[in-house]
Amino acid sequence: MDREAELVRELELDDIIQEEDDAAGISAESIYIYKTPGQDVILPCGTASRSDSTCSIVTWFYSRDSSDTIAEVYKGNVEKTSSRAARLSLDSSCSLIINNITAEDTGLYTCRQKDDVNQELRVLTTSSSPPDADPKRDGDVTILCSLSSYNYVRCQRSNIRWVNETGAVLPGQRFRHNILRHFDCTSVLTVKRQSGHNRRYTCQFVDDQGKVRIKADYPPVFTRGKSDPGPTDSTDWPLSSVMLALRIGALILMTVITVLIIRYRCYKKPLDRDVIVRMSGDEVSYENVEPRPATTRLR
Repeated sequence: MDREAELVRELELDDIIQEEDDAAGISAESIYIYKTPGQDVILPCGTASRSDSTCSIVTWFYSRDSSDTIAEVYKGNVEKTSSRAARLSLDSSCSLIINNITAEDTGLYTCRQKDDVNQELRVLTTSSSPPDADPKRDGDVTILCSLSSYNYVRCQRSNIRWVNETGAVLPGQRFRHNILRHFDCTSVLTVKRQSGHNRRYTCQFVDDQGKVRIKADYPPVFTRGKSDPGPTDSTDWPLSSVMLALRIGALILMTVITVLIIRYRCYKKPLDRDVIVRMSGDEVSYENVEPRPATTRLR
């Protein structure tokens, strides 16, 4: 692409982005999509045109906030200048695919085809403080759960919460709402870490109707040691012992059966023809007689 064509393209994009910014306050209602880091997400682009298999009339915009809009896909092609170009693609229906999402992918995505389709991606993350805490030591650790969003999101005790394995809400949670950074809604909880007691904590985001929209488990905060054998040691080891005992028992049984078969065959073996049977009273004795060569036999 020559310099003149590139300049025309940039001007077209600037005009489109300006229109997008001007219409931000009156655009169609957004669809909310909730994800956790590391997942993939597919953002539909409404009804794709069957005659446009290359998505040449499709442009995808991304707004990190209401004052910053960029084009991630222009006329069906991912912008090479995008910092996320390697993780973005379009499918056959012109839906935007984002691989291995992070909290930085939070924002408003708009597909412009015939009509604009707005979708807001919200990302729920969990972390600990300090992040480099020694997992082998007992003590207190602070775990954080944050929901990042493009627009204002209700952030109260009933909306974001930590629960235990039984689903009971854990006491002692603190809340903070950072409207300067993606409208982050964060729940902070300090828990006591104890070796050998691997507890799982789950963060939930609940909407105003009481529905859990997304949840994320905080991974174990310590490495298993001798006091906490874990699934491999506690379940696989007994199973291996049972299998070993069964194999030894089978080997012994086969040995006994083999010995009995050999003894049985010896017992059933017929006597040689040259056997002298001597009877003396109630006793019977057998005496094998070696066969004599034919030349020495009497005629």
